[in-house]
Amino acid sequence: MNQALLSVENLRVAYPNSRSKDDTTEAQQSQWAVDDVSFTLNPGEKLGLVGESGCGKSTLGRATMRLMPEGTKIEGTVNFQGKSIFNLNPAELREFRGEVVALVFQDPMTRLDPLMTIGEHCIETLLAHTPNLSRSDAKKRTIEVLDKVKIPAERWQQYPHEFSGGMRQRVSIALALLLNPKLIIADEPTTSLDVTVSAEILNELTRLCDEYNMALLLISHDLAMVGEYCDRIAVMNKGKIVETGPVKLIFHHPQEKYTKSLLESALHIQQVDEEKEEKQQENLDNKVEKELKLESQPILKIINLEKHYVLEGNFFQQILGKSNNKVIKAVDGVNFELYPGEILGLVGESGCGKSTLSRTILQLINATSGAVEFLGKDLTKLPPQEVRGNRRMMQMIFQDPHACLNPMMKVGENIAEPLYIHQVAKGKEAQNIVEEMLEKVGLIPVTDYYNRYPKELSGGQQQRVAIARALITRPQLVICDEPVSMLDATVQTQVLDLMLKLKSEFSLTYLFITHDLWVARFLCDRIAVMNSGKIVEIANTGKIFTKPEHPYTQKLLNAAPLLKEIN
Repeated sequence: MNQALLSVENLRVAYPNSRSKDDTTEAQQSQWAVDDVSFTLNPGEKLGLVGESGCGKSTLGRATMRLMPEGTKIEGTVNFQGKSIFNLNPAELREFRGEVVALVFQDPMTRLDPLMTIGEHCIETLLAHTPNLSRSDAKKRTIEVLDKVKIPAERWQQYPHEFSGGMRQRVSIALALLLNPKLIIADEPTTSLDVTVSAEILNELTRLCDEYNMALLLISHDLAMVGEYCDRIAVMNKGKIVETGPVKLIFHHPQEKYTKSLLESALHIQQVDEEKEEKQQENLDNKVEKELKLESQPILKIINLEKHYVLEGNFFQQILGKSNNKVIKAVDGVNFELYPGEILGLVGESGCGKSTLSRTILQLINATSGAVEFLGKDLTKLPPQEVRGNRRMMQMIFQDPHACLNPMMKVGENIAEPLYIHQVAKGKEAQNIVEEMLEKVGLIPVTDYYNRYPKELSGGQQQRVAIARALITRPQLVICDEPVSMLDATVQTQVLDLMLKLKSEFSLTYLFITHDLWVARFLCDRIAVMNSGKIVEIANTGKIFTKPEHPYTQKLLNAAPLLKEIN
């Protein structure tokens, strides 16, 4: 019998100060981030580790590489090819990290040095592990590996900020591959990436694993992605692995209640009422329906909107008059209308201009040209004070709620802040409005959540706070910029259902920006597809998914993994 590449047995991990002062066994066990986990991984095998946020997935991955903070309590064993990693000395551990096991992080921008070129990142890694290697040989190896992840050789002298999110993630994968490791641990490697870039990266990663017989531990909350790219799946809940087995067996015959709930939540978003879509299509094709829509007034009208950025040459080029300024057309002649009560989805790849468009609509950045008509007023022509007044009626829900909430303010204070800014209410009246909103977004008991700080909430709870903050001024238009992309399937479903409920209750209109096509299909009435600053196709949701016309729309749909198609 062949020896397992990685063997984890009865692993327990508790963070410093996370255990109760009461040192009873029961109190201690309740604080384990990873609790009695065992599994094996064989050469060339691809194992998907799934579960909700906070279940211990990332902790397990980091414990496997001994990357836990000082003071962490660890019990159990982690053996790599029969050798315990907990017994490695500093020199052996340095060799183990990179040469034996490599880690691909979720956000490459926070892991790359902004002052170093991509090439220097790679050369530094090579020379740190192989000091006898010449710089010319290190450069040659760097260019070879960058080519494997489809980064052209001429870009090796560029800096991280000059790459898109997808290209930076390719750099992370290249850094992981430089030393020919036997195992790659990929921790949410595509969470913030669109479907086409995600598909390209995972296809490349799994292809390289097959080519070099490398094992892959893919940590993710995306069940469809794991189902498409992994051989086996391990389901994690509250620090424990509750079910494991071949992907097809787990997906089609789950045994555990928790596994079933995860699959049901993911399928809830991907399920489509085809009869409803066909009826919707018939109605939109009906002449009377079209005429009724033409008679109503749009709440938002975008006319030939452009936002261009000029990249100037360096100081010496400008002095010598040799600077060839490059124009980036982030938003390039966009036109669309949004009607009261409608949910319009805006989809497209990273860097296509979706977020720039949303910020230009809100006048957080000035348009180069064109018009933004909100309730009949062109915001681009209004003085700043009037624009600020209109913002009470148009709010935004951001992708990362933790980043948009003030960590020094309590939840109630965060939600109440717009009431003070727009002079809607203050004092006890403001507190009453906030408490009412907390109840509507499901944060009960209200008094408890009002006095908590954002860091004391889960990701889903933080997003509910962000939604409450956006709705507290009773806006008519809400722009949602990737509001559920960082949430796992169960919480994602809860937040989307909440947004639909609040839309009906408050008569809201949504502009919903997302890279998840199935979320757009679940939520939106119409979808606008954006590419390179332009809207290349706009139609009702059913038509986009059943009869896409533009080649780019077809490319997006073909790249999106679908859970029910795994068989």
